[in-house]
Amino acid sequence: MPKLIKNGEIVQDSWTVLREATGPEVLKAVPGKNFIVPLKFWQLYREDLEDYLGEIALWLDSNENVNDIDADIQQFPLIALNFPVFSDGRSYTNARELRELLNYKGEVRAIGDVLRDQLFYMARCGFDAFEIRHDQDEEACLSAFNDFDNAYQGAIDNPNPLFRRR
Repeated sequence: MPKLIKNGEIVQDSWTVLREATGPEVLKAVPGKNFIVPLKFWQLYREDLEDYLGEIALWLDSNENVNDIDADIQQFPLIALNFPVFSDGRSYTNARELRELLNYKGEVRAIGDVLRDQLFYMARCGFDAFEIRHDQDEEACLSAFNDFDNAYQGAIDNPNPLFRRR
């Protein structure tokens, strides 16, 4: 089972990330389960998913943009942003845009190649949940949020840069 840190705590994950599927019948085989589906899957089968008994959330790959979700963004309780490799930082921008430009209030989750060294910066960009990689220690990952006392730049967690906080 994937390891999940949410709001600074290790928690049980009630969501299943649907990585591959051919159609909505996959979801209907397990009614009531909460699924995080790819953006393209949701776009293709949107109408078929309306009567699904569980909750549906989206995940965007790093090459997809939050603007592709359009006005429906607030209907999702969770939006997961994928990091296919740790060096691909495009999902940081998507998280920031979800919070700043689209005023998204739901959970923003990091999935994929999520490492301890990234967690502090991800939280600054608006992530509040992190599905950490299987080889990462949960307790060590929790300590990552306290790696730095101050940040010079303004961000989602504190919009005022350091010089404005003096």
